[in-house]
Amino acid sequence: MSESNSTDRSAEKDPSDWVTGDEPATGAQKSYLSTLAREAGEEVPEDISKADASIKIDELQEETGRGA
Repeated sequence: MSESNSTDRSAEKDPSDWVTGDEPATGAQKSYLSTLAREAGEEVPEDISKADASIKIDELQEETGRGA
């Protein structure tokens, strides 16, 4: 039988453990974060790091219902 293509979130590394976590957020992260923040009525700092952006995206996905 073939294995499922679903992602096992338990296998993901904690953003605080990322080697590049202190680098500036990527363009894709900033774009998606901007969309989520607008929907949630929140503001996100322009100088957010990759790790902090990832954490904030997870939080806002939960808040907006986009994390399903």
